[in-house]
Amino acid sequence: MADNNSNSNSNNSNVNVNVNVSKVNLPPGFRFYPTDEELLVHFLQRKASLLPCHPDVIPDLDLYPYDPWQLDGKALAEGNQWYFYSRKTQNRMSSNGYWKPMGIEEAIYSNNTTKIGVKKYLVFHLGEAPSVVKTNWILQEYRLSDSAASSGTSRTSKRRSHSKLDYSKWVICRVYEKKCDEDDDGTELSCLDEVFLSLDDLDDISFPD
Repeated sequence: MADNNSNSNSNNSNVNVNVNVSKVNLPPGFRFYPTDEELLVHFLQRKASLLPCHPDVIPDLDLYPYDPWQLDGKALAEGNQWYFYSRKTQNRMSSNGYWKPMGIEEAIYSNNTTKIGVKKYLVFHLGEAPSVVKTNWILQEYRLSDSAASSGTSRTSKRRSHSKLDYSKWVICRVYEKKCDEDDDGTELSCLDEVFLSLDDLDDISFPD
C-alpha cells in the first residue's frame, strides 16, 4: 500500500484499550494513512471475505452509542482521525445527538476503472430537533459496491459456511473534526470533500436520501 503506511504488528480489537497507531512498533516516520482505495481493497473487502488483514489494527466498534469525541481509546487513532469497522445501520443516534447524512455519496474506483465502493458523508448534530447544533465532526462511511460485496460473500460461503455473520454488511468509518481555522492534519480530502465542506449553508440545501 502507498507509503507503507499500514505496516503494523498490532492485533488488538478490544474497545476498552487505546488503539493508537503511534504506539505500535513502527519505524520512525511511518503512519497509518491509507487511501480510499486501500481502505476498501486491503481492509473492508478482506474482512467481507473473512480473510486476514495485514496489519489487523482496525477494531470492530458499534459507532452509534458514542459521541465522536468519545472514540479516542476505542477506535484506531491516527492524528485527528479515528478508524473502525461498524455494521450498516439506520440508527445513527448517540447519547447526545445524531449523525445526519449530507446527501453526498462518492464512488470509489480501483485503478480508475472498476467501481469498488462508495463513500458516504455525515455530520454530527448535538441535541434533538428543533434545537440542534451542527458540529464540525465529519464521518466518512465506506461500503463495498454490490459487486464487490457479492464477490466477498461468495468466497465467504465457500470458506466458512457455518458463519452466522454476514460480513458484507460491514462498513469502515473514518471520523475527524474539521478545523475551521486550521489546515487538515493528515486528512485526505477529495474534490467533493473540499466543495461540500466549504458550504456554510449546507443544511439549507435539499439532497436526495
